[in-house]
Amino acid sequence: MNTESRLPSQTDINVSEASAPHAGQIRITEIFLSLQGESRTVGYPTVFVRLTGCPLRCGYCDTRYAFQGGEWMTIESILEKVAAYNTHHITVTGGEPLAQRECGGLLTRLCDTGYEVSLETSGALDVSTVDVRVVKVMDLKTPGSLEEAKNCWDNLQHLTTQDQIKFVLCDRADYDWAKQKIEQHNLLGCCDVLFSPSFEQLQPVTLADWIIEDRLLVRFQVQLHKVLWGDEQGR
Repeated sequence: MNTESRLPSQTDINVSEASAPHAGQIRITEIFLSLQGESRTVGYPTVFVRLTGCPLRCGYCDTRYAFQGGEWMTIESILEKVAAYNTHHITVTGGEPLAQRECGGLLTRLCDTGYEVSLETSGALDVSTVDVRVVKVMDLKTPGSLEEAKNCWDNLQHLTTQDQIKFVLCDRADYDWAKQKIEQHNLLGCCDVLFSPSFEQLQPVTLADWIIEDRLLVRFQVQLHKVLWGDEQGR
């Protein structure tokens, strides 16, 4: 069997930590307004809805506080809190949002309300049922993340030109691996590809120089929110 195309099963990853015990409820770590720090909409005022729980443990994770805890909320109460910020861009993030069964319903309701909605997902869980109006910003985990084995490669067939694939790179080996995957899966013909240096692991200027040297048709990005506010929670 081709392990790069196999969808993970419930026995592969434990999502029970993030599963809601009551229909219609979602466990939320925080809802806040900031500037989008990454992706195609970088710089826009954006409301972030951070769901609690994640089946991955990436070595560079900067939201470990979202692994546990949080507050159970109904979709209606989430929508009310989001509406109070009066902004157009909404990002549902985590943790891993898709680990909660009600995430899909939340995404659809946000779209129905008229927001421009994006989903930040690890790429480890099936994205095929995500509302087509949602912009999927999907990671492909590199060897340096320590979670390469969790990549769900079948997800690539469910991406469209509005979506984005993100590689967080820890070193030159990660960069070479990402280039190989871009060619192997024709990712540049799929959607925008983003290269980000892992914060305090790979110098941004080093990654920028590699991209320029190789004339690689990817979008270089740094985490704007960290440039502005460091690792401050809720920013």
